[in-house]
Amino acid sequence: MNLIYLNGKFVPAEQAAVSVFDHGFLYGDGVFEGIRAYGGRVFRLEDHVQRLFDSAKAILLCVPMSQEEMCEAILETLRKNNLRDAYIRPIVTRGFGDLGLDPNKCSLATVIIIAIEWGAMYGDLYDIGLTAISVAVRRNSPDSLPPNIKSLNYLNNILAKIEANIKGGNEAIILDSRGLLSEGSGDNIFVIKGGKIYTPFTVNNLKGITREAVMELAKAAGNEIRERDLGLFDLYTADEVFVTGTAAEVAPVTKVDGRVVGDGKPGKVTKDLMAAFKELARTTGTTIFK
Repeated sequence: MNLIYLNGKFVPAEQAAVSVFDHGFLYGDGVFEGIRAYGGRVFRLEDHVQRLFDSAKAILLCVPMSQEEMCEAILETLRKNNLRDAYIRPIVTRGFGDLGLDPNKCSLATVIIIAIEWGAMYGDLYDIGLTAISVAVRRNSPDSLPPNIKSLNYLNNILAKIEANIKGGNEAIILDSRGLLSEGSGDNIFVIKGGKIYTPFTVNNLKGITREAVMELAKAAGNEIRERDLGLFDLYTADEVFVTGTAAEVAPVTKVDGRVVGDGKPGKVTKDLMAAFKELARTTGTTIFK
């Protein structure tokens, strides 16, 4: 029986519930993280919890526990469910309030931690590559709803995913209001051209923790990697394209808007980074069972 952490208690999944007056439910007023555990280790736990708290701070949401307590609660949730390989979803909502928008009417935040078994998100597509579709939906503007707030309001991403589904893509490519590359519906984008790796700045997309890890691995392997503005032309003419994310890990893209990327197969640099990331995730992280 899967147990859910809910406000300091562990509750069977079918009994874990929040009030219909919780502002996370009513208005998407809250934040969350996606974290992975591999072989009994949680990958970059402290980084994820820091980002969770940063998102909360950005919306003036008081998390009713310290970062250290959150880390321990996540580990204990995994222990309670006897999970060594898992996807973990900590959530902090504004909490119980009224039907008005005012967050001051919510006296105490709700804290939820979900941990479930999780395999490869894209199955055999890691071997053959994803088909990506650029969508009409634009990424939220940083001066409207900053993409670096990992909030419960995910309709922007969902609308992009819906459009990609309708058009037959495995993933969406979202542009910002200027027509520059932002990110996928749930992952960061990388382009390889002439032996160099490029990725958009993180003003118009999430500061991905997997993104950061892959950039470190690329530099350690001697690859030149740069952050810069990118457009659809860069995707269409790339030698290789891949995406990164907690759920997606490192996934190759071999077709974009009907254009074949490179020779239509996952490229060497991408495959090398996939292998390096797999090794990093397997051998590092916070131990669950002591």
